[in-house]
Amino acid sequence: MNKVEEFEELRPLLFSIAYRILGSVSEAEDAVQETWLRFDRSTTPPTSAKAFLSATVTRVSIDVLRSARVRREEYVGSWLPEPLLSDPYQDPERSAELADSVSMAALLLLERLSPLERSVFVLREVFAFGFDEIASAVGRSEAACRQLLVRARRHMEAGRPRFEVDRQERQELAARFFDALRDGDVGALRNLLAADVQLVGDGGGRAPRLARAVSGAENVARLLAAVFPLMARIDVTFEPHEVNGQPGAIFRARDGKILHILALDVLEGRIQAIRSVINPDKLGHLGPVADAWAVDREVRQARRQMN
Repeated sequence: MNKVEEFEELRPLLFSIAYRILGSVSEAEDAVQETWLRFDRSTTPPTSAKAFLSATVTRVSIDVLRSARVRREEYVGSWLPEPLLSDPYQDPERSAELADSVSMAALLLLERLSPLERSVFVLREVFAFGFDEIASAVGRSEAACRQLLVRARRHMEAGRPRFEVDRQERQELAARFFDALRDGDVGALRNLLAADVQLVGDGGGRAPRLARAVSGAENVARLLAAVFPLMARIDVTFEPHEVNGQPGAIFRARDGKILHILALDVLEGRIQAIRSVINPDKLGHLGPVADAWAVDREVRQARRQMN
């Protein structure tokens, strides 16, 4: 097997590591590309291509994350990860860990960790790397990596209790949610939402946000029931689709271009959070992006006509 073949075989794993560290599809793809360039320039074949490439993409991602954190502190409004519709890396023995670790909720919790803590947590908890491999990847001793993992676990567990959720039950709840959304049924929506549910929109100053962070089942249900029927009047459609391993949907303008992505966080039989990514810079990897400002003007006009 030549270098190109070795790299392509491991590309899904490398992307999945980088995405979980960075929370960005575009930055993860750049990190994978930089990893290939370093691999291609290396003159001595590594003992293990997997170990070499995993360590390299981790180190590149750590460097990118350190600079990205400054930009995220200056981000306009709420920052959400770039949506991922399908994870290229699959491991049947770790499918639950992989799905949980790529959720919007998990990625937002990972944002609380230092770059080193985040990298150690991802390599160990998600991909089950040995501490010797992790130590090589992050440039720390095995003992230091164990301490980093302890701190990372503590932050993650404090931020979000883990509940086992039946996948089919979650999908059925999401289906009821999208039926109620399509009908503009306030009562049905309210019954599916947790009492302290949050609705968060990420426009990044590049698009109108669906809303500022809105809390509470009544407030969120009324807002959703008011907005989405108006969007339907101007031929905005949506198709349920898994987003970051969780139930969600792709919304499209009448020309078929992507308007925004909606992701649901389901726990204990209720929707705990609804996250909408409408920033066009975070949607381009999914296909042509709609003019959200134009859609917003149409929605406002439809509201005036109804009143």
